[in-house]
Amino acid sequence: MNILGVHIGHDSSAALVIDGQIVADVAEERFTRTKHYAGLPIEAIEYCLSSNNFTIKDIDIIAIPSSGPVPELNFLFDLKGPRKEHKHAPGRVLNQIRHIMKYSSIAPPLYIKKFPIGLKTKIIHIDHHLAHAASAYYTSGSKNKQIIVTLDGAGDGYSTCVWLGESGNIKPLVKFGTNSSLGWFYSNVTEALGWWHGDGEGKTMGLAPYGDFNKAIHLLDKFYPKFKDGALVQKHSYGQPFVWNESGAIQWHFDQAYKIQEIVNEHGSQNIAAEAQRVLEEQVMELIIPWLKKENTDRLSCAGGIFLNVKLNQRIWENANLSLHHIFPNPGDSGLAVGAALYAYYQANPTGNLYPLDNIYWGPSYSNKEIREILDQRNLTYKTSKNVAADTAKLLAQNKIVGWFQGRMESGPRALGGRSILMSTTRSENKDIINAKVKFREAFRPFCPSILEEKFDDYLLNTRKEPFMITSFNANNNKKDKIPAVIHVDGTVRPQTVSKQVNALFWNLLKEFGDLTGEPILLNTSMNIKGEPIVCHPREAIRCFFDTGLDALVIGSFILEK
Repeated sequence: MNILGVHIGHDSSAALVIDGQIVADVAEERFTRTKHYAGLPIEAIEYCLSSNNFTIKDIDIIAIPSSGPVPELNFLFDLKGPRKEHKHAPGRVLNQIRHIMKYSSIAPPLYIKKFPIGLKTKIIHIDHHLAHAASAYYTSGSKNKQIIVTLDGAGDGYSTCVWLGESGNIKPLVKFGTNSSLGWFYSNVTEALGWWHGDGEGKTMGLAPYGDFNKAIHLLDKFYPKFKDGALVQKHSYGQPFVWNESGAIQWHFDQAYKIQEIVNEHGSQNIAAEAQRVLEEQVMELIIPWLKKENTDRLSCAGGIFLNVKLNQRIWENANLSLHHIFPNPGDSGLAVGAALYAYYQANPTGNLYPLDNIYWGPSYSNKEIREILDQRNLTYKTSKNVAADTAKLLAQNKIVGWFQGRMESGPRALGGRSILMSTTRSENKDIINAKVKFREAFRPFCPSILEEKFDDYLLNTRKEPFMITSFNANNNKKDKIPAVIHVDGTVRPQTVSKQVNALFWNLLKEFGDLTGEPILLNTSMNIKGEPIVCHPREAIRCFFDTGLDALVIGSFILEK
């Protein structure tokens, strides 16, 4: 069974699931080069199909993570073309599409690619939060009873949902509307701090440890909903949401951000960020812990944009006494396409196996032949390496900054050894060097380490295998002075544990670097600069190399140095 997930909206994306296994997933931003691109995921769909030698007629189901009408489907799939009736879409969806198409002045030009689906292809709609829940549960590797929590700004009228996953089924336990949105609260604070609502929340999280919430305690109490014992005990009205289209990416605004900005100006950005983080953690714990107790389970899976907050995830891990703590590593809206496709598959195959997730290398890759042609077309000087891991480790041991472009691109917002910028962790100044000379971003922003899976206990406390950089942990005091470049101001790190079975080349690089320096751990950040998506194509890696302070680019078997 071939299922194509298609998400149109903030972080538009497409994913392909074949017989329950995810074989392709990519956000459209990686092709358009507009971060959080919200238009049609044409190139993402094309990649999902072509990478598996499919055409759209090979697709059995197209899964859409939206319960309401998505008029753009007509542009993509020619619903009004040779096919007279699209019988598989809900009637109200068809009627609204027809109405919008009849009276709208929007229509794509002829050269916009369409995918004329065949009569056998069904289109099904799946609720936004149900798609999030499916992305978490069906990648957890366990059909055992577990709580699933989905939290974000809003989707299909909901912001906070708790589900029960058991025996391959997902059942809603409680769903709260937009007046429960902790995502909107945190994003309003983010906007008040001067950053993009829907993008800059990671900056708020990174700034928070520099502040003292005691200097701002309860100053934000008027701006968020309250939870107690798993229930919403105080709703919060956010007022009119406003939308701003910035070069194809959607930004949101609420007027409450003005009032929060006044508090920021009086009490300091760092302290308000610290209080926002305290509130978020406190309220989410008031939701999650009681539901785990009510359902008598120690298993938890999570998705939705709020779970990009690694400090929140650490708080849950350290306090919920969990045997399973699974966060879908692409928990924001770009992960909806995967969730919708997985849900469609398991609805059709309820007894199908659940596959544990060990990697998310689901994007494009390029052969050495393709890369060499691109380098030669640009008349670039490079050398060919017979042992890329060993040669790169030597550069890193010399404290060089290296761009690392290997294999398939990662899905989601974290670089995991496919499209990474790497540097030694052994010098504290390396964080400032990369922020200033490569990423061109705020000096307080921290960096993550990638570490050999076999060695993570040497560096981290109260931890578990964490291959996706989705949870932070406290650093071992005995190692803090050995890897200062990746120790955050609060003594935590957000690691990637690297398995030889999953990514042998990256594992070998860490091993070679460890043999040279004694520390098999590297600073790893995404290959991009502030405000841009992670690079996808070799030409973007080359541009990043020449337009930043990178010392070397290791791309396939080829090494370029300045």
